[in-house]
Amino acid sequence: MAAGISVVQSGAITSVILNSSDKLNAMSRSMWRELKVAFEAIQGYPSVRCVLVRGAGSHFCAGGDIAEYPGFRFDEAELRRFHEDEVWGALSAMLECDVPVIAQIQGVCMGAGVEIASACDLRLAAESAKFGAPIARLGFPMAQREAALVAGAVGDMTARAMLLAAEVFGASHMAAQGFLTQVLAEAELDAACQALAKRVSGLAPQAARLNKQTLRALKLGGAIENPYAYAASAEHREGIAAFIAKRKPHFQNL
Repeated sequence: MAAGISVVQSGAITSVILNSSDKLNAMSRSMWRELKVAFEAIQGYPSVRCVLVRGAGSHFCAGGDIAEYPGFRFDEAELRRFHEDEVWGALSAMLECDVPVIAQIQGVCMGAGVEIASACDLRLAAESAKFGAPIARLGFPMAQREAALVAGAVGDMTARAMLLAAEVFGASHMAAQGFLTQVLAEAELDAACQALAKRVSGLAPQAARLNKQTLRALKLGGAIENPYAYAASAEHREGIAAFIAKRKPHFQNL
């Protein structure tokens, strides 16, 4: 598997794989751009019912590719372009995706990894996973919108400890903060993520998209337009009919 972002579709489930395994899947600038393209494409495919984001090999993501940093970080315009266009471009594409997104986290989940995980809807992690954003050791802060995303997901105190004290936390702490949906043994993680993705993809896809739109609007203090426009939809009718008939609903072909 070549370094970069790989997209693999299996039925209604699409896997987005972060791959620079020789660097623990650290995100290069090109990978951020590829991640944006991947999620913009997913948004346009109604056949995709669930997205699973994971790292290649035994780690999720070690952060940014620091080897690239001297080439652009000391120029204000280039630094702004990196964070506002490349990084936030990818994260916002994830946040604006109406398909449910699951993060499968093992090994290290640092900096950029925490940001990517924070943009997912559900997060499952191995017991041995480690989380942090120790960029204070590198002499720079987290960009504002990225910090807001992370703080909203991990909680204010955990975000402060990560950014101000370079603290690294285990999966049990992150679960206690509400960041993780579930913590599993390393050997059970992949099967659990596949099972959850299968479960999500078998549920009503229109309802999932509308739920994501509603939650996104509420977070921004707004509301979606025409929230009851689904009333006469085939999916709505099928769900109610199946319940009354005491059978499993069939959403796949609607």
